[in-house]
Amino acid sequence: MATPQKPHLLFLLITLLTLTTHSISTSPPTVYELLPKFGLPSGLLPDNVKSYSLSDDGSFVVELEKTCYIDFDYTVYYDKKITGTLKYGSISNLDGIQVKRFFLWLGVDEIKVDLPPSDNIYFQVGLINKKLDVGQFETIHACGDKVNSAGSDHQSWKRVLQVCVLLD
Repeated sequence: MATPQKPHLLFLLITLLTLTTHSISTSPPTVYELLPKFGLPSGLLPDNVKSYSLSDDGSFVVELEKTCYIDFDYTVYYDKKITGTLKYGSISNLDGIQVKRFFLWLGVDEIKVDLPPSDNIYFQVGLINKKLDVGQFETIHACGDKVNSAGSDHQSWKRVLQVCVLLD
């Protein structure tokens, strides 16, 4: 006489296979998928993000493959490492992003959007708060190697400013 099949073993096997398949296919969101979950446009970062980490307190580190430039309304420089604090609707304590204003490179300290969302995004650069159209940050932009305007690069202007500070 044949032994009866035990349905609970079959159920357990199917459950384990389903959980294993689900855990293999589930991966953390990309940084471009994460930003909109915090009410921010995905195009705030260039297309060359290598990795990122986000702590429970909102502090983050984004690693780029290399430094780069993107021309929005202003030319923006992205360092290889970008840090800050991510909260819904804002990034504060930002380090690693600078904007070119006239012939100077100024660090972006904070990025905010209106809540509820509007067509504006705000960049805090020192004491200056600049309002821009959020539309230009909705798509992810390709990374450029050099500043297009005036043929200068970020490092040469950085050196000029360092020399000026030393002479002061």
